[in-house]
Amino acid sequence: MPASARRTLFLSLGLAALVAMIAWPSFVARVHYARTRAEIAAIRDAAIGAELAPVGKLFTTLARVIGPAVVNVTSKRRVNTLADEIAALAGAAPQGVNDESVGSGVIIAGDGTIITNYHVVARSDEIGVALADGRRFTADLVGADAATDIAVLKIDAADLPKAEWGDSDTVQVGEMAWAIGNPFGLDRTLTYGIVSAVGRRGVLENPLQEFLQTDAAINPGNSGGPLVDVHGRVMGITTAIVGKDYSGIGFAIPSNTARRVTEEILRTGHVERGYLGLALQARAPTLPGGSSAVVAAVEPRSPAALAGIVPGDIVTAFDGVEIRDPAALVLLLTRAPVGAEVPLDITRGSESLTLSVRVGRRPREP
Repeated sequence: MPASARRTLFLSLGLAALVAMIAWPSFVARVHYARTRAEIAAIRDAAIGAELAPVGKLFTTLARVIGPAVVNVTSKRRVNTLADEIAALAGAAPQGVNDESVGSGVIIAGDGTIITNYHVVARSDEIGVALADGRRFTADLVGADAATDIAVLKIDAADLPKAEWGDSDTVQVGEMAWAIGNPFGLDRTLTYGIVSAVGRRGVLENPLQEFLQTDAAINPGNSGGPLVDVHGRVMGITTAIVGKDYSGIGFAIPSNTARRVTEEILRTGHVERGYLGLALQARAPTLPGGSSAVVAAVEPRSPAALAGIVPGDIVTAFDGVEIRDPAALVLLLTRAPVGAEVPLDITRGSESLTLSVRVGRRPREP
């Protein structure tokens, strides 16, 4: 082959190789992209048919499961507005207006037993309950516990749909949560979020209250309604928000607390709480031993005094549960059965002791 022909061939081959080098990545990318699009389309079609669709149906199923057990609660009270000495001496009756508040509740027994928040029905002259089927009843207040903000109502009805209790002790941060109630009078509104925190204390400056925190929308009127889990079981009773309007931070009374208080009200008409007779103060975490509860004073002849506790003792555990601050001990006492013998771990100087205390009955408020 002549030299000129060989040069022409080599140039042609080189040019073809250069073109291939330039074009090949683009070709490979187009093939890869086409394959990826096909895979995404296949996954999407499969998911919509087999996975995503049932997830979407979960919300409507939950609404059907819990909706019929949720009620609207209306509390009416008469507020006197006339304060006129001369009119009163003339025999004029005090004038007033009807104050009405709206909240929610949940049926926990088919016989018409309902729980709601105490603050929804406090000082009411009349309590109205509206069911999902449109029926309306006047409710009786069976009992209430202001400390935990739980009230138990009863209506004259039977065979009602009821909610199932969940176990709030097993609830974890990040779980899905749904709130349903009567915000702003909007009947059976369902909102969705997650559990943002558990064991939240100090929200309302009440040592007897501990909450689940959620970002499910809770607004005025939701109070007393259920916060439910993915199975439609009640994990809490919605009770408070931060601020006056929804801001993504709401609180619910844990179901185990609400259930315990409700059962005690139904059984005895009131709630009894444990009592040791201690004045406590927090121990700074920077001091040796870390955070705990220091005994500042002991009530004479109290269960604590009879057990041998003295001022200066540091309470480190109650019934095997570590005490990190005074509020933790108060919470455990509220759950302890009156009369129960409970081990109390303390530190006295350099000595660690375990004392046996009999839980007393907290004196009722005068």
